[in-house]
Amino acid sequence: MVHEYDAWMDLALDEARAALATDDVPIGAVVISPEGRVLATGRNEREAIKDPTAHAEVVAIRKAVRALEERGQDDGWRLADCTLVVTLEPCAMCAGAIVLSRIPKLVFGAWDEKAGACGSVFDIVREPRLNHWVEVYSRVKEQECADLLREFFKAKRG
Repeated sequence: MVHEYDAWMDLALDEARAALATDDVPIGAVVISPEGRVLATGRNEREAIKDPTAHAEVVAIRKAVRALEERGQDDGWRLADCTLVVTLEPCAMCAGAIVLSRIPKLVFGAWDEKAGACGSVFDIVREPRLNHWVEVYSRVKEQECADLLREFFKAKRG
C-alpha cells in the first residue's frame, strides 16, 4: 500500500506544480476511487478564479462527486471508500470538507505547523464528537512536498 501512496502523491505533486502557473500556492490533491483508480484531481485555484474556498482538496472533492455521478455511482455527496491524497496537511476548512464528504482515508505529505487541522494545530478529522472519523497517513514524500512550498514562498519573499 505504501508504494501506491507514493505513486498517488506523485500525481498530487504534479497538480501542485501546475498551480504555479496561476501564482497559486502549490498544493495538489487527488481523490482515489474505492477500486484504486484516480477519480479526480485538484490544485489550489484561489488566485486563478478569485475564490477563497478553491483549495486543492475542495476542488478535488467537488470533481470526485461529479465523476461518481457521471459513472452512475451517485451516492449524492458521499465519497465513502475513497482516499484523498494531498501534498500539505489540510486546513480547518478542508478537514471539515473531508469529514462532511465521508472520506475515510487521508494521505498527506508535509505537515502544516501554522494552520494544519489533521494532527498539528487541530485534529478535526479525528474529533471524537463528530459523526465521521478519518484514518490519516502522513509524511508521504514529505520532503518533496515541503521543498516545493518552501521554494514558492522563498521566491515570493524575493
